[in-house]
Amino acid sequence: MQKSIGNAGTLSLCALFVALIAVGNFIRIPIPPIPITLQLLFTALAGMLLGAKRGMICCAAYVLIGLCGFPIFTGGGGPQYIFHPTFGMLIGFVLGTGLTGFLVERMRRPGFLKYAAAGYAGFLVIYILGIPYYLMIMNLYMGASVGVKEALMACYIVFIPGDIVKCLLAATLAVRLRPQLIRTGL
Repeated sequence: MQKSIGNAGTLSLCALFVALIAVGNFIRIPIPPIPITLQLLFTALAGMLLGAKRGMICCAAYVLIGLCGFPIFTGGGGPQYIFHPTFGMLIGFVLGTGLTGFLVERMRRPGFLKYAAAGYAGFLVIYILGIPYYLMIMNLYMGASVGVKEALMACYIVFIPGDIVKCLLAATLAVRLRPQLIRTGL
């Protein structure tokens, strides 16, 4: 007989991931213009463990809570945050987590390398959305003169080593935790 955690368990896990993503923002290495945080670890793990739909809901809830004024983003919070250069990354959290979850849901035999690849695919979505948004806000709204090369360096290149480590850590955790969640009926 298989135990099921039901809706209350699912809601609890989603709330846990919203909190982890928020807390992940405060565990950071402060490099300008965008600090290195643990948020991507938790967004990848949300996709790996909760799947596309629930993972996206967690990330969307995180973004909405921040837009309501809670200072859980790198630069604070509130509706004006849509004009912050890193807001595109937050949009990317939602869609990147969705892609990670989508890829994991379609795996026949998920394993460490497949989880890591799915996590990094989600990270790429974050950057594909975040870098053009960064350029748009910096150049059109803030009046700075930022080129594509500068944006790639500031928003992507410096993050590659850490992102690889985060993907590997998320994959390690997913290999251990996902079978447990499946057994409980999630």
